[in-house]
Amino acid sequence: MTAHADISDLSLDALWPVSALRAVSADALGDGRSLELRYLDDELVVDLAGLASRGVHSPDTMPFDVPWTRGTPVEVARSVLAYQWGARSRLSPESWALELGVLVDGVPVGIQALQTDQFLVTRTVETGSWLGLEHQGAGIGTAMRHLALHLAFDGFGARAATTSAWEDNPASNAVTRKVGYERDGARTEVREGAPAEKLRYRMRREAWEARPAEQRLDVSYAGVEGTRRFLGID
Repeated sequence: MTAHADISDLSLDALWPVSALRAVSADALGDGRSLELRYLDDELVVDLAGLASRGVHSPDTMPFDVPWTRGTPVEVARSVLAYQWGARSRLSPESWALELGVLVDGVPVGIQALQTDQFLVTRTVETGSWLGLEHQGAGIGTAMRHLALHLAFDGFGARAATTSAWEDNPASNAVTRKVGYERDGARTEVREGAPAEKLRYRMRREAWEARPAEQRLDVSYAGVEGTRRFLGID
């Protein structure tokens, strides 16, 4: 007879360590408000789906590869739920997308992602994000990218971080340049059935470690060690 381990007393954090992942900075925004990246549980996903349904960008633009923001408010909200539930289940040492809620003083304002394939070999992550329209223009996009890079380089030991944006997305490109990425080429891709130019960027660990003092945040982490073990980083 095969013996089975008793897991009845294990918590969610023990079974799914990434559920405990947090990165918090009290000074990232420079105005006394805290900024937090937090694992997306169901309650937070629903809150952020509602936020997305109220708008992420103007209707005459499309900043994303997949036009998930097209549709009725209910359709947009459901797109958030479907994507996040799928991403949650696809976490392994070979491929992962850490989708983290962004909260300012506890208020959900957007999502910040760290994605990678074969991180144990490449030590490279791709950053991507969205911010609710009602929270844009206040410096949150820059701050949440700084915090994500702290998690990538300090928390997970990345050697490089990459990102991309459509050429006609000035806000995203401006944040990327401000944070310190370098241009890493461009290529023409298809967006909503038409050609569009996508710009690529890269930040190497050497540039991260040489960043100016104003980009060095005081960050506290939770769940990083468990997440590293879960993803095979250790």
